[in-house]
Amino acid sequence: MRRIAAALAVLAVGAGVALAQQGPPRPTPIPAETLAVAERLRDQALEQDEAYEIVEDLTTRIGPRLAGSEAEQRAIAWAVAMLRERGFENVRAEPFTIPFWMRLYDRAQVIGPNPQPLVVTALAGSPSTPEGGLEGELVRFASLAELEAATAEDIAGRIVFVDEPTIATMDGSGYGMAVRRRSQCAPLSQARGASACIIRSVGTHNHRFAHQGGRPRQADGANLPAAAVSPPDADQLTRLMALGPVRIRLEINVAMSEDAPSANVVGEIVGRERPEEIIVIGAHLDSWDQGTGALDDGAGVGIVTAAAELIGRLPRRDRPARTIRVVLWGAEETGIWGARAYAQAHAAHLQNHIIAAESDFGARSIWRLQTRFGEGAIAHGRALQGALQSLGITQGSNTANGGPDLAPLREAGVPVVDLTQNGMDYFNYHHTPDDTLDRIDPIELRQNVAAYAMFAYLAAETGWDFRAPAAVTAEAP
Repeated sequence: MRRIAAALAVLAVGAGVALAQQGPPRPTPIPAETLAVAERLRDQALEQDEAYEIVEDLTTRIGPRLAGSEAEQRAIAWAVAMLRERGFENVRAEPFTIPFWMRLYDRAQVIGPNPQPLVVTALAGSPSTPEGGLEGELVRFASLAELEAATAEDIAGRIVFVDEPTIATMDGSGYGMAVRRRSQCAPLSQARGASACIIRSVGTHNHRFAHQGGRPRQADGANLPAAAVSPPDADQLTRLMALGPVRIRLEINVAMSEDAPSANVVGEIVGRERPEEIIVIGAHLDSWDQGTGALDDGAGVGIVTAAAELIGRLPRRDRPARTIRVVLWGAEETGIWGARAYAQAHAAHLQNHIIAAESDFGARSIWRLQTRFGEGAIAHGRALQGALQSLGITQGSNTANGGPDLAPLREAGVPVVDLTQNGMDYFNYHHTPDDTLDRIDPIELRQNVAAYAMFAYLAAETGWDFRAPAAVTAEAP
């Protein structure tokens, strides 16, 4: 048996075949002094409430910050002043313009033999209804797939009602499956002759409020009044429809324009040796207008700012070699406009963007690190996770997407990570009036800051190449 194994090994080498390494690569070693600084940052983060103070100030002074609105402009000015006060360098606003949409009012009611009000909110991109609203009989579909299979004969002249639930999941995948109905209800319904469409809110709660969302222009050129209805009202409509045909009146009034101002806000902790090499940690500054945007995404603003500020307070000798750049993106909610503007404005320097992370999933504890690195850098990801393990953070896959605002950077080849928060109850509050400061646990917020501070410092100090391709094994002569 030994002779056979030896012979096979010789044949493999002679043919130039590299034997695959079994199991994951070992983590890249982190120098002891570097790890010690990262752990000191962790310990400091777990004892302070800087992130909470930042999100408290943002949501109190500014409140809701709809993309392109006067409130978002005040938030941009607030962010510039805040970063300067906290010692960031090269602080600036990078302006761009966006298509604008804002709801002025929205209401609905059941009419006929069982009249009663409904709790709704217009979906972004919805046009106004005619003055006085529009009326129509509901046609219900239990899923978007059922609507896709329907014909004009089923729908023409009626109001489509997509009554599909959203599943709560720790990683937010349930929302990813459900959110498609928010953008597709209007174009699918209009193509089949509907007069309007409503959807069960894309949320995981049973409270009587509706979830906002969408873009300032509907998909596929649609121009159909569209709204989300609260989950209890969706259930009520289903019960009413079991008794017989149901008619509703829907009234929506919106303001729209082609160009509105927005901006990304940038601040840096400049690297001591390689300042041109950039570690990006970011969040988005805008929010929807029903709540105060505390979880989505005031928490992210507080987390990344507080983490970078901690690093900026280090003695000069401990400052990381690379630059840490905080980016507070504008106009994320209505179409990641700020992220696209940032990628375009910095296109010539994206090769110097070493790695990027975004906090945009609330304020619960981080439980997993996912990466999207070159195959030759997988060991670096395992080293990062090993350093974060003391915070209860586990190792994920190498299929991270980085978050919405990182999509343009990821598509340009910038390595990204997901510091995945516990999202089990995030969609109870997301895009609703309940997105308020009292939903944030300061202790869990501290853990987020500790994780981002450790990640950003290690990525900036180690000098690792996160794009590194798989090592090539030389063929035997």
